[in-house]
Amino acid sequence: MLHIAICDDEETIVQTNREITEDCLRQCGSIGQIELYTNSANLLCDITEDGFFFDLILLDIEMPESTGMEIAARIKPFLPEVKIIFITSHIEYAIDAFELSIFRYVPKNDITTRLFPAIRDAVRLIELEGGKTYTIQTNSRLEKIPCKDIYYIERDGKNACITAAHGLFKVRRSLGQVFEELDAEEFIYIDRGCIVNLIHIMQIKGGMAVLKNGTPLPISRSHLQEVKEKINHYWGMHI
Repeated sequence: MLHIAICDDEETIVQTNREITEDCLRQCGSIGQIELYTNSANLLCDITEDGFFFDLILLDIEMPESTGMEIAARIKPFLPEVKIIFITSHIEYAIDAFELSIFRYVPKNDITTRLFPAIRDAVRLIELEGGKTYTIQTNSRLEKIPCKDIYYIERDGKNACITAAHGLFKVRRSLGQVFEELDAEEFIYIDRGCIVNLIHIMQIKGGMAVLKNGTPLPISRSHLQEVKEKINHYWGMHI
């Protein structure tokens, strides 16, 4: 079951967003529990003090108590993997999307057409992250690693070295073989010798891909533009 929060200081917007969310879940064949908030302080309290968990949050940027950007920054330490969809009346906001890991932005004056696909894509990504695994097999063991836990994979001679949330794993496969076996669009080449899970990329800065765990990985000049385009396409980082 997906856990979703909708927060906006306008009751009518909250109800509209709830109806769109419920319709999207039905069409996706997903089950969700939706919590509604018209006060951002209540949302923050539920997460930071009462331990509420959410997979997805629909968040208004312009609210009287705290801005959506401030709320997102305070939520992230408690829910590092949460997907946030910002809803805004002012598309000129200059936000470092990678820094806050915002999934998408939806303008309030186009909610009826833009919010549904944003929620649909978020639901698909959440379900993808939750289920897919990569199997490592050696003479002595068989182990499945959740794909969402893989940060990056590097060439190590004739082997491939997988860096994941819970350690390093070396497999007797070429980097190309591992890439084909993963068969998932979230894994991209940033260099001939390195594949990265773009789910974990927080920022592209100075020719480096900075991951959520703080690891900086160099992007080759020949791959830089392609990497940016694939990230923008995957995350839908446009209004």
